[in-house]
Amino acid sequence: MIQSMTAFASRTGTLGPASWSWEMRGVNARGLDLRLRMPDGIEGLEVALRAALSKALARGNVTVNLRLTREEAGTALAVDETQLDAVLTALDAVQDRAFAMGVTLAQPTAADVLSQRGVLVPAKPDNLDDDLTKALIADIAPLVGDFVKMRQIEGRALHQVITDQLAQIETLTDAAAEAAAARAPQVKTNLTTALRRVMDDVSEIEEARVAQELALLAVKSDVTEEIDRLQTHVVAARDLLADQKPAGRKLDFLAQEFNREANTLCAKAQSAPLIVIGLDLKAVIDQMREQIQNVE
Repeated sequence: MIQSMTAFASRTGTLGPASWSWEMRGVNARGLDLRLRMPDGIEGLEVALRAALSKALARGNVTVNLRLTREEAGTALAVDETQLDAVLTALDAVQDRAFAMGVTLAQPTAADVLSQRGVLVPAKPDNLDDDLTKALIADIAPLVGDFVKMRQIEGRALHQVITDQLAQIETLTDAAAEAAAARAPQVKTNLTTALRRVMDDVSEIEEARVAQELALLAVKSDVTEEIDRLQTHVVAARDLLADQKPAGRKLDFLAQEFNREANTLCAKAQSAPLIVIGLDLKAVIDQMREQIQNVE
């Protein structure tokens, strides 16, 4: 069963003071284009997500956003030693500069130091970062699973639409075969009239050349090959729809071949009913190709 490249999935979670939300969107693309927007500082998350997506998907432009927030929990505080060192270094530089200029400064107290921005911070629970990373990585499988499920649902709808369009193409191809057979007497009359006109206008003409020209005209107006190819393409497209492997690229190529045969059929028609059928074929084929653009 085919899958669509258009899908959406979301997921939320919490762990202690941390909460997060995932959003995953997909649209059609020639290949697999992954655009991942992850918060900094979560080691291994992007690698795990990229590996899971590459395994589950073959084609599509996929964007994944992860929003992560941390709430201040309780009143427990801790000293950020890195910031403390920076503040003490700055205070020491101020004292040295003041002494060099003959200015006496009062010694800062511990409370003064702690009041500086970033020195005193909310305490983090032990192993929170490790547990958060594990929770986020564990979220990847169900998120991708939901995304793939929606692609499958969309794919079933696409399968039905394309199947119906192939049935229309098959019906129109059969009608084209009947119209081609019905126009045979008229084509023969046209060729005979053309031959008589040539014979009347030319006093001397080689019979072999006349036969050659008539054969060429007959070939140019014969649509048997185009009809046969259209029927073959319908069978091939149905086989691709039934294939379990991604078939979007092959279906897109086949849609181009459908269009080529329909164009040739119209060019060779020499009959109003056959031209109408050819134009109807082109319309259905264009509609089908639009749907195929979303097939993985």
